[in-house]
Amino acid sequence: MSSLTDPVTTDAFDVVVVGSGAGGLAAAVRAAHDGASVLVLEAAEVCGGATAWSGGWLWAPRSMLAKAEGVDEPLEDVKAYLRAALGDDYDEARIDAFLRAAPEMIEFFHTRTPLTFVAGSQIKDVYGDLPHAGGGNRSAGAKPINARRLSKSVRRLLRRQLYETSFLGMGIMAGEDLGGFLAAARGDLKGLWHATWRVGLHLIDLLLHRRGMQLVNGCALIGRLLQAAENAGVQILTTSPAQRLLTDGDGRVTGVVARTPSGPRTFTARAGVVLAAGGFPHDIVRRSERFPRTPTGAEHWTLAPVTADGSGITLGESVGGVLTQGASAGAWCPVSLVPYRSGRVGVFPHIMDRAKPGSIGVIRTGRRFVNEANGYFDYVSAMFEAVPEGEAVQSWQIADAQFARRFPLGMAKPRPVPLFPYLRSGYLVRARTLRELAHKCGIDADGLVDEVARFNAEARRGIDSAFARGSTPFNRYGGDARNTPNPSLAPIEKPPFYAVRVRPGSFGTFAGLATDDHARVLDASGTPIAGLYAVGADQANVMGGHYPAGGVNIGPALTFGFIAGRDLAQTARGGHS
Repeated sequence: MSSLTDPVTTDAFDVVVVGSGAGGLAAAVRAAHDGASVLVLEAAEVCGGATAWSGGWLWAPRSMLAKAEGVDEPLEDVKAYLRAALGDDYDEARIDAFLRAAPEMIEFFHTRTPLTFVAGSQIKDVYGDLPHAGGGNRSAGAKPINARRLSKSVRRLLRRQLYETSFLGMGIMAGEDLGGFLAAARGDLKGLWHATWRVGLHLIDLLLHRRGMQLVNGCALIGRLLQAAENAGVQILTTSPAQRLLTDGDGRVTGVVARTPSGPRTFTARAGVVLAAGGFPHDIVRRSERFPRTPTGAEHWTLAPVTADGSGITLGESVGGVLTQGASAGAWCPVSLVPYRSGRVGVFPHIMDRAKPGSIGVIRTGRRFVNEANGYFDYVSAMFEAVPEGEAVQSWQIADAQFARRFPLGMAKPRPVPLFPYLRSGYLVRARTLRELAHKCGIDADGLVDEVARFNAEARRGIDSAFARGSTPFNRYGGDARNTPNPSLAPIEKPPFYAVRVRPGSFGTFAGLATDDHARVLDASGTPIAGLYAVGADQANVMGGHYPAGGVNIGPALTFGFIAGRDLAQTARGGHS
């Protein structure tokens, strides 16, 4: 079997894929599995794009995993939820294609490739008050894997875990794994044992391999996809950004010109080209044009790699593709900036800490502005609306001493990890009283003291009359089941008090190239551009710029990649896509 890092000696392929995230690799694996010759061009030195730095969960309802858990829901129930959540942005043809192909995608990878999944049996849809919201088993995650089971070439190409979402470079998976670490912070013996062996093995891996080998989340997903690609004969060129698309006299896309380490090379694609370069979260100009409250494009912090710079969108536009969006251009996520002694500034995503009991989010007035336990997309959307025009869009996550030792507060870890590095760097602000904390943060002190007093009085009774926090299964799942009467609510009253500044960020972009239900790129008239597909963040997200559930980036990316790869393999065999 050939290696992913073997030299690419030919310039002619059936399929050329631009980008190596979930969507691009899914297209490559599916096409190669069906007999097509496939080349993947990756601009970075490593593969995985934003997927490798993600939680790795994907929304894919009605899969074999759900049925194995005893959940076999009608297609129309899932559609009813999406119609309610997406409103006028509901795209019947593309939603139908996604929902019908997602179970096929899961079965294909789970039964025929090294990419196997675990069921998200407890993961809820975000808007539990809407009809037919999912109560679990609509999501899946890549099964954790020890990197020793991957080939050396795959390990060389695999992007490492994002440091900010790790513990010393060790990823922690949502569910039992995370629960074990949180239990350790409470002093639970089983939790302490879990944390001890996980951290111990990680330290041994760092000593022997200079990297973590226990792959979870997005790293496990990409590692398994890369192994599937190698097994199927896919070839990959890294440090090779695509620069231009080739077309024939009829306008059909026939290949790619790339800048490779050995110089410019032209690769022909007999069946077609797939754009999967990660959208435009690092494109300052497009951000300033399409992101709210971002006049220069610099008032935004994304979690995507720097190579997600809009180059795939530009390639599509160069042959007639159209950049389009629904309700939102970005897949928002609240973030905080982590200063390091080296001078580097990291970006931390506030995913799970906001929902834990004993913490709130406030703006400069000291007032809450959102149900903190709702989705990360909703948090940033509310921040855009709540902060007055002319002010920097930001908020503060406020917590007390009890919270800071039981749960993560941004990047600050719970007991037994010390807080002083985060205090020394200025990432965490600490004060003996709420009034002192407000002065240190530039928050209205009277507003904060009054808001916390009002919040505490209701939290003790399990009530949030302002935002109904804890009223949905999604809220309660993100809280702490041991906390009663409401898993999402606890008073903020034990000094010292802490604050972290939270800013608008994103996992990537929702705006992308207009495509049809086969992932074919459309021109301004709505006609497919022959030989050109777009998946992942280069494709306008099928959810119309909404975030009805976790995993609505990766789920559609894998599914439309699967659809595109299947179509292209059929074209390579002489059929019609």
